Amino acid sequence: MDHPVLYPEQDHEGTDRSAILMMLAYVEAECMRIGSLDAARHAAQAATLVQMTKASECSTQAGVVRCQPLH
Repeated sequence: MDHPVLYPEQDHEGTDRSAILMMLAYVEAECMRIGSLDAARHAAQAATLVQMTKASECSTQAGVVRCQPLH
């Protein structure tokens, strides 16, 4: 029987961030496709915020994620 290969240094934060960015890119494209330009712009802005925010700037408490303001 083969032994499982473990990857001790997996980048879960990077994987999560990448998945969120792909989802927001899809939402932006679909909004543009149906002609909702404001919604597409909001999705693009959300993607920009996700890229700018680091996990160390956020804290979790009782399942709620709070991030420090960008200003």
